Amino acid sequence: MSDANSLDALIQALKRLPGVGVKSAQRMAFHLLQHDRVGAQHLAQALLAAAKQTQHCEHCHTFTEHTLCATCRDERRDQTQLCVVETPADQAAMERTGAYRGLYFVLMGKLSPLDGIGPNELGLKKLFERACDGIVHEVILATNFTAEGEATAYVISEGLKARGLHPTRLARGVPVGSELEYVDLGTIAHALVDRR
Repeated sequence: MSDANSLDALIQALKRLPGVGVKSAQRMAFHLLQHDRVGAQHLAQALLAAAKQTQHCEHCHTFTEHTLCATCRDERRDQTQLCVVETPADQAAMERTGAYRGLYFVLMGKLSPLDGIGPNELGLKKLFERACDGIVHEVILATNFTAEGEATAYVISEGLKARGLHPTRLARGVPVGSELEYVDLGTIAHALVDRR
């Protein structure tokens, strides 16, 4: 492979990252090769190691290097609560709040029929089995408030209700510290409907 081809391959690989276009990929590639060859080696090694060693947790489906992730192994977690999120990044965001001490189920996506992602691809059967294990009493649907996230929450909610469970949904509302005149109308409407 010639130098130009390996550089092009690097740029194409970097373009696969979300939000990275051709110019950003070129900038990153040129920076790594011109200013930080050691960093480029570390990045390559870290990517290879993560790709080889990372797998899905048998209980919650998040990323881990073990059979069970650290959260599922933590006996101090509330086993009766199960929070359903779309991605490991969403799980990390929930953890950063420090407000939730239950367990998780990570869907690794959301329903998107146009992309060929249906209930089977999200592992909803496994989710329903886990939610109906006799230990879980509350399932919290924490999917994103996008059209796909709402559709995913609806399908999961209906599936759980058919099995005798009554899931809860994260509340939507006006962000703390915001002024009503600057909040979008959809958020205000949902906050009004979900008021308590």
